Amino acid sequence: MTEISKKGVLLEVKNDIQTSILQFFQDAIEKKIFDAVMLPMKVPSGDSFAWIMIKDADILKNAQPLAPIMPVNAAKALKKYTRKGKGKYKIAALIKPCEIRATVELTKLNQVHLDDITLFSYDCVGALPMQDYISDPKAGDEKFNKLLTDKNWRSKDVKPICKICDKFSLSASDLHFALNDQELILISNSEKGEKTLIDLEMKAETDLSKWQNYIEEIKKFKTKNKEETFEVIKDMVGGFDNLTETFANCIGCHNCSSSCPICYCRQCYFDSSVSKPNSDVIMMRAEDRGAVSFPLDRIMFHTGRMAHMSLSCVSCGLCSDACPVNIPVAKIFSYVASQTQKTFEYSAGASVGDALPMKEYRLDELGELGELVKSAEVQEGDHE
Repeated sequence: MTEISKKGVLLEVKNDIQTSILQFFQDAIEKKIFDAVMLPMKVPSGDSFAWIMIKDADILKNAQPLAPIMPVNAAKALKKYTRKGKGKYKIAALIKPCEIRATVELTKLNQVHLDDITLFSYDCVGALPMQDYISDPKAGDEKFNKLLTDKNWRSKDVKPICKICDKFSLSASDLHFALNDQELILISNSEKGEKTLIDLEMKAETDLSKWQNYIEEIKKFKTKNKEETFEVIKDMVGGFDNLTETFANCIGCHNCSSSCPICYCRQCYFDSSVSKPNSDVIMMRAEDRGAVSFPLDRIMFHTGRMAHMSLSCVSCGLCSDACPVNIPVAKIFSYVASQTQKTFEYSAGASVGDALPMKEYRLDELGELGELVKSAEVQEGDHE
């Protein structure tokens, strides 16, 4: 948390949290602080949500800022809006903490530009599994509203990845809605956020220590869940045989990469003609091994993805949501990402100021390897 955010603005809760957040954005649009707000809104069929850019304050009343499901990572929506660079409108975007982190990673990869975007986050109780919600939207809404009302951070009804998410609160957003008991507190987390509060003539006078202690207790519970889950996942991915068994049911649909906010390549290598051998090569493999299974190279696809994006994985869980054969892809990638990021002393999406390790080389970033390089340089100098 930054120096700016030692205190927050206590907002009046009208009816419920959702209504109060909408009222905040309505006031901000009417005061011309923002030209538009990007929020999730239920689709006409009533069984899913889409990201909507809203300029009309009256239409804003129909939005649902804290959506019960996550059909798409909001970072993808921001990427599509900002891919041409800086715009001429001031936009407020309210998104989940994992979506904030994905946005930060895409910013480092020059896929998102935040010059005219103010990022809002909130304490996230998690998202419901997509299929559960689609099968009964009304029951899903009731279940999620109860989660919000009760501030139930330990619910068994949310996605598996949400149960082990210990980064569910304040991340790298500009402003953050803190949910504490029956209170709603707006916290500034950047200079842009501080300026927004000044423009809105809001004063941060509410102490945050009670909320901070509350969040820390929840983090301990979530971290314990994550550690226990990773112990199980470690055995599933340790060694080629275990990997082969874990991904044995993969049908090669590539839904996991399509839904991933970090996979941004216009042409994926694994979907290109280069990675698709002709019939002669396939027959040679069959003759060599006795038989080949289809789709080909499943392990290469998944390990290739791990190598490509595990440093930027934010554990949003969309890969598991998209898997038609229920492989725990999100838990697997979250575990691998935890190991990769630990190696490079990096936390995906934690700060815009932290350079991506694969884009910026530091001599000391891999410990023993760095020492070997230094030793080699000294030896080379001695020979000269």
